[in-house]
Amino acid sequence: MTLSPQWLDELRSRTTLSTLIGRTVKVQKAGREFKACCPFHNEKTPSFTINDEKGFYHCFGCGAHGDAIRWMTDQRGLGFMDAVKDLAAEVQMEVPAPDPRAAQRQEARATLHDVMAAAQDWFVTQFNGIEGTAARDYLKNRGISEKTVKEFGFGFAPDSRGRLKEALSVHGVDQLVEAGLLIKVDDRDPYDRFRGRLMIPIRDPRGRVIAFGGRILGDGEPKYLNSPDTPLFDKGRTLYNLDKASPASRQTGRILVVEGYMDAIALAQAGFEDVVAPLGTALTEHQIERIWKMVEAPILCFDGDNAGQKAAMRAALRALPILRPSHSLNFISLPAGQDPDDLIRSDGPQAFAELIGAPQMLGEKIWQVEFEAEALNTPESKAGLKKRLSDHARDIADHDIAQHYRQDFQERYENAFFAKRDNYSRQGQFQRSKSGSKSQYVSFKPMDDTKSVLIDGHDLRIAKAILGGLIRHPSQISKHFEELTILRLADSQMQALLSELIRAAMRKEMLDMQGLLTILEQTDCYNVAKGLLRADALNFIFNRKLPDTAPSELIERAQSDLAEAIKVITARPGLEAALAEATRRVQDNLDEESYAEQQRLRQAKQEFHERLVELTQIDDVV
Repeated sequence: MTLSPQWLDELRSRTTLSTLIGRTVKVQKAGREFKACCPFHNEKTPSFTINDEKGFYHCFGCGAHGDAIRWMTDQRGLGFMDAVKDLAAEVQMEVPAPDPRAAQRQEARATLHDVMAAAQDWFVTQFNGIEGTAARDYLKNRGISEKTVKEFGFGFAPDSRGRLKEALSVHGVDQLVEAGLLIKVDDRDPYDRFRGRLMIPIRDPRGRVIAFGGRILGDGEPKYLNSPDTPLFDKGRTLYNLDKASPASRQTGRILVVEGYMDAIALAQAGFEDVVAPLGTALTEHQIERIWKMVEAPILCFDGDNAGQKAAMRAALRALPILRPSHSLNFISLPAGQDPDDLIRSDGPQAFAELIGAPQMLGEKIWQVEFEAEALNTPESKAGLKKRLSDHARDIADHDIAQHYRQDFQERYENAFFAKRDNYSRQGQFQRSKSGSKSQYVSFKPMDDTKSVLIDGHDLRIAKAILGGLIRHPSQISKHFEELTILRLADSQMQALLSELIRAAMRKEMLDMQGLLTILEQTDCYNVAKGLLRADALNFIFNRKLPDTAPSELIERAQSDLAEAIKVITARPGLEAALAEATRRVQDNLDEESYAEQQRLRQAKQEFHERLVELTQIDDVV
């Protein structure tokens, strides 16, 4: 029978998901959604959300995600058609009558599945026999364990043009050709496609063999040979190891994408089971969409050489037109000359874990590749960079996302070519405008062009106050991205919280305090954030809980003071370093110029201190 996408959408829309799930799981109303303890893993605090409007469920704990049909197959254990029939009966929809032609196609596919299963068994038998010695030695030398060999079903194709055809003759030559196991050229006799190769089965999401990859063991080309496209196998839509990676990703909330299946196997053996690979082609739009159904931001792991970086850029550019809110790609680059297997062998799994723990975001990857594409030493080359970035943003179909990329690229461009000049021209300038007895605004500039600023000692207290202020005024995070991203806090908990605040603001532009706390509740930083909101020792106006009726002037002052505190703490380490250097020069060679510079910097440091004192003096009205 043929079930059209339109018919399936109608079935889903008629099914009330919370009612369906509520028959076996206790659910409770939570705003416009429902919550429950996840039935797919043990938990005491509900993290399983049901959205009737959108027709899906999602667990923030284990990553389980799906619609009404997926619920029936995964939780109830039904087959797809049984699930459809049960749901259709409940909402009084008639299941379409069988289509004879569709039935014939389904029968043909079922026969091909039998052929592929028989081929897999035969390849495994050859692998374990005398002729498979070289294949077994190759895997042993690569560090592939016997357990991994069995889990991934390695086999061996003898160097013969007719052994497989003869062994599977019961299935008929035509079926073997259609399955991609034999090659037929004109009127010549078909012959075995895979000869003298280590065989790697490629499976569909249900774990059925649908194709093979073969690696040559001696000299010759191509080194890797995949099955051709068949009724079972479309290499542009298939991902290697998806059958194992999909359930693993529910536990990790992550999907890793590597360049080839041997990379995927090596990572899985090292404990990274949530890994997939394309099959001899660049990552396609269909494959990206398939991965996005599991996670919103998969991590693409490419070799650090030129070919690997080109592959990463091709994937990035293919993703741009199909980007949608909250869905993107992240990237890591392996050390030059190393693939994942090399890195794990030399430095251990922890080295790879550290890399995937700090990936590049899509926009950063595109900027890096384009920025390093040519020497940017002429106005024309700089203009060329700007045009390439503009073209990439124009490729994004989603208007809002495209606008954010234009803004991001523009800021990076200006920082690369104009920010340094502005910083040097204003270096050491501290302008104060007085209104009454208190300073209303002070403009501080960093004393050098340092890319990161370490905050420790006494300044950590100020940093904590700033973090508390950002939680109370989340709209200010995006306004100070440049300053916040260069801060490195000596307190690891505070640094983790700062990173989460930046990440939340980048993902969601419009944030209020409660919305931000809801996001932080899913991280390890929630208790730290709540503690900063309760800290009585933070005496800045931006740390105070302002009444709902607070006048706009008071809110603006709190946000202005917060901005100023960020500028002060960003600039002060540079000032301290400059003062220490000036003092050293005075000690080495006391002259009028060096002494004047030291005194100027001492005065600037005093002004920093005085301004921080002023910022902590809260008016009675607060």
